[in-house]
Amino acid sequence: MPFADPFSLLATIIEFIGALLICAYMLTALVVLVRTRNIITARLLVADGAIIGLSFKLAGTLIKTIELHTWQQILMFVAIFALRIILKRLFTWERTHLQK
Repeated sequence: MPFADPFSLLATIIEFIGALLICAYMLTALVVLVRTRNIITARLLVADGAIIGLSFKLAGTLIKTIELHTWQQILMFVAIFALRIILKRLFTWERTHLQK
């Protein structure tokens, strides 16, 4: 069973919410871009959505650490964790840069 562990189910739900948030912000940015032609506002929305969504996905990844058993799983977790932190910092920088 894929969700025999309650932590795995919780992590999957949290990561799914993060993905939904990212998609919702992207669609909102697209609507704003089509209606107003304001690319700065659309880019700010995309950056905000990515930051919030990646925060949820990072939380889900952290919950998954409870079930790490092998070195391969630990290394995969570290790689995903590092990538998400780098992306979050990049979008935070982009948002700060756009607000100036």
